[in-house]
Amino acid sequence: MQNALFVGVSAQTALARELDVIANNMANVSTTGFKGRSARFQEYLMPVASADSFQRQDRRVSYVIDQGTPLDLSQGPVEPDGNPMHVAVRGDAFLAVQTPSGLRYTRNGAFELDAGGNLVNSDGYAVQGDGGSITIGQQETGLTIAPDGTVSTNLGVRGRVQLVRFANQSALKNEGANLFSSDTPALPAGAEGRLEPGALERSNVKPVIEMTRLMDVNRTYSMVSSIVSRLDDLRGTAIRRLADVA
Repeated sequence: MQNALFVGVSAQTALARELDVIANNMANVSTTGFKGRSARFQEYLMPVASADSFQRQDRRVSYVIDQGTPLDLSQGPVEPDGNPMHVAVRGDAFLAVQTPSGLRYTRNGAFELDAGGNLVNSDGYAVQGDGGSITIGQQETGLTIAPDGTVSTNLGVRGRVQLVRFANQSALKNEGANLFSSDTPALPAGAEGRLEPGALERSNVKPVIEMTRLMDVNRTYSMVSSIVSRLDDLRGTAIRRLADVA
C-alpha cells in the first residue's frame, strides 16, 4: 500500500509539472516568436521495491521521472503586417539582442527605433548587427530591411541584422521575456535562416491542442488524486482495525 501511495505521488508531481508547461504555453499564444515546450517523462522501475504477492509481471514498482521540457523550435505562422521595421525569422536562426545581462537570442522581430535612434526590439533591447548595434540618424528616412538583414535608409546601407544558429539547439536556455541564452558560441546562420520583411512570426503554440492537453492532464490528475485519497483512507481504516484487535 505504501508503494502505491508513492507511485501516486510521483504521478501527481509529474502531472503538476506538465500543467505548468501547458499554462506557460497558453499564456504565450499571442507572444511574437514564442516557442512552446512539452513535458517529457520516463518510467522508473524501483530496484528495491516490489509486490511479491502480485503476478510476476506486476511485481516491479514503477515511478515517474521528469525528463525535462524540450523546446519546440518548429516554425510559427508568419503573418504579413506591412510594417517595414518588422521581420519574421525563417529557418533555424535567431536574432541577437543586447540586454543588461549580456547577449541574448530571440525570434521576436518586432523592431522599432528608440529615442537614441537605435534599432531595438519590442522589449527595448538593441538589435545586434554584424558590427554591433545599428543606429539610424534622425534625418534619415525610408528605412528598409532586406531578406538578408541589410538595413538601408535614404543615405544607403546602415548595417546588417545579425542572424545566428546553434549546433546544439537543445542547449538553449530560457531567460524569460522570450529570450534565450546558450553556453555554446553562436554560429553565423548562413543558409539556415533568412528574414521576411514586413511580417512577424507568431507563437508556434496551437491553442486547440494545448486546451485538449490541459483537459486530459486535469482529468488524469483528478483520477490519480482520487486513488491516492482512497488508499490513504484504506490505510487509516486498516490501522484503526488493527488497533481494535490489539
